[in-house]
Amino acid sequence: MNTAEDKLKERVKELTCLYEVTSIIVNSDYDQLEASLEAIAYCLKRAWQFENVTEVFLKTGEYQVQTEDYKEDMVTLVSKIKVFNKIEGEVFVGYPSNKYTIDDFLIEEQALLNNVALAIGNLIERKQIRDKEAITRRKMERTDRLHILGEITAGIAHELNTPLANILGFAELLTDKITDKETVRDLEKIMDSAIFSREIVKKLMFFACEMPQEMKMVKLNPIITSVIKLLEPSLRPKSLKLTTSFDNDDIELRADNVQLTQVMFNLIMNAIYYSPHDSTITIHVLQTASHVSIEITDEGKGIPTQLEDKVFEPFFTSKPIGEGSGLGLSVVHGIITSHKGKIEHKPNTPKGTIFTIDFPIL
Repeated sequence: MNTAEDKLKERVKELTCLYEVTSIIVNSDYDQLEASLEAIAYCLKRAWQFENVTEVFLKTGEYQVQTEDYKEDMVTLVSKIKVFNKIEGEVFVGYPSNKYTIDDFLIEEQALLNNVALAIGNLIERKQIRDKEAITRRKMERTDRLHILGEITAGIAHELNTPLANILGFAELLTDKITDKETVRDLEKIMDSAIFSREIVKKLMFFACEMPQEMKMVKLNPIITSVIKLLEPSLRPKSLKLTTSFDNDDIELRADNVQLTQVMFNLIMNAIYYSPHDSTITIHVLQTASHVSIEITDEGKGIPTQLEDKVFEPFFTSKPIGEGSGLGLSVVHGIITSHKGKIEHKPNTPKGTIFTIDFPIL
């Protein structure tokens, strides 16, 4: 590359590449980021001195793109991709090693590659910021929705309590007065239905945090152990294995013993229900200076993306009709919230779900 005209051509190619890369980034669809990175790779290919034999390989995070004839044994220039000042990938531009050496690259080409790597890093930073904002917004929307549902639920529960008590009370009175066995059986069915409905109301009040709590220091490990022992018969039909891991033997929380037992019962029972045969459920309890975390992991099908924000809403269930009221996880959420804790879920690897409860040590 000796003549001024050749140098000018290369300079034009470099500027064109930077312009095209900037345009790709400005118009990038964050949900189709791989397509944008592929377009950037082909922009780089056209910007190099020997563009007919130039190939590009780009990898960052979960993304990996390359031009058609890229080979690992090529002689390459490389530049690191930094995201929030942390190296998160690399971009390579190469020539066939049987015809070219590192000396065939121009100094300006390394500078161009560095600028493009910087632009890619900025693009990924913006995507991560947008994704975090979207997650935060969904959490706020879910919190607002659950708060409104809690207020509505509390009102419904209070309104239902009195008529249910009347139904149950008068049915009991009639049972004492009537001697006809068939009528007594009908009254018993009425009473059973009223008791069932009262339990639903009680769960609604748990969700709305309307039930009185008896807060005291309780030992967590024995609660979990007793719940597991109670649920052992439910493990056998599917040949499930349940393993536990406690950070130490003396973990204590300020909590309502009954409500904490209900939380563990509902979550472990849920894991059993969704676990396939011969799989493992894992319970891990971790304690730090300020928090106690409980992880319950199963190997089931996992929670579909479109349902992730609904699992803690009352009356939502993915179980068949008759197998669930849709109040289990909403009650769990209400109890944990009333204890100033939080509950989250995420996918297990390679399959299943991990529920994580985080309680502050007050």
